Amino acid sequence: MHFLTSNAPFIAPQNSVQRMMFWVLIALLPGVITMIWQFGYGVLFNIIICLMTALAAEALMLHLRGRPILPFMSDLSAVVTALLLALALPTLAPWWIPFIGALIAIIIAKHLYGGLGYNPFNPAMVAFAVLMVSFPKSMTVWMLPQALQIDGLTLSDLVSIVFQQQDKPELIDAITAATPLDTMKTQLGLNQTVDEIRNASLFGSLAGTGWQWVSIAFLLGGCLLLAKKIISWHIPVGLLAGLFTISFIAYMSEPGLSPSPIFHLLSGGAMLGAFFIATDPVTAATTTKGRFVYGALIGVLTYIIRTWGGYPEGIAFAVILINMAVPLIDHYTQPRVYGHK
Repeated sequence: MHFLTSNAPFIAPQNSVQRMMFWVLIALLPGVITMIWQFGYGVLFNIIICLMTALAAEALMLHLRGRPILPFMSDLSAVVTALLLALALPTLAPWWIPFIGALIAIIIAKHLYGGLGYNPFNPAMVAFAVLMVSFPKSMTVWMLPQALQIDGLTLSDLVSIVFQQQDKPELIDAITAATPLDTMKTQLGLNQTVDEIRNASLFGSLAGTGWQWVSIAFLLGGCLLLAKKIISWHIPVGLLAGLFTISFIAYMSEPGLSPSPIFHLLSGGAMLGAFFIATDPVTAATTTKGRFVYGALIGVLTYIIRTWGGYPEGIAFAVILINMAVPLIDHYTQPRVYGHK
């Protein structure tokens, strides 16, 4: 009698790339819906353009590399990259900003390094950083949150702004403003105190008007990822702890000149970065201790860039810089081998 045998492993893995990416997309939904509620349908324009461009670029690169297109595209990694980039972009950016960004993320930051699993840097953040350095003016066109808008923006106005931005300067000036982080940084540089700056309508009870609700929505989505065991707690807790600790020290040292830790946690991309960007399994640290250290370094560096750097938001640059340090972090945080001191 003959028995059929197979090679190990005999226990089916609980996670797959497709399953992980699917749950990341589900967890992003609260943040996406809240961003649309607070900042309008420009968010959808960014998502659609990024998705279409990323999928086309993914198919093209797979074809050029001689890889099967359908199996690789069905892992949803390109969709997640496109969505993360779209959520990081200004809500009234001209159409070519998400188009160029998606091309950079997929072609340069992903496939030129060998594709998924070989890229040393987070593709979405590489694209965001390149866009920020190359087109700083277009990357600061943020729409006022819903609570501060005097007149609603019609769909035709939105289409005109996105596709014919040069013809709508007066309309753009009337409905846009600097982000709370940018406003805080600029006004502190003009020797105003935090209390004086926070009197402006752009700032809510916790952080920036509208922005605080977006951050809370991404926090809820991140908790879903933790509950489904798609990510571990080490990186998000490390990042938020690092950002909170350094901002708390600064706040206690100079309360009139340093925003509160809550402001730093809820005004920018800290929650999106902590749960959805820094936790990228390809570019993050792999050891248990290393993940916490990796997250904490990103949090500290984010604060440093926000406070003393040339940009009001530091998540993207902090993630890329600490991605470079991942081999070193993993090297010095290896767990002790059983039976050895």
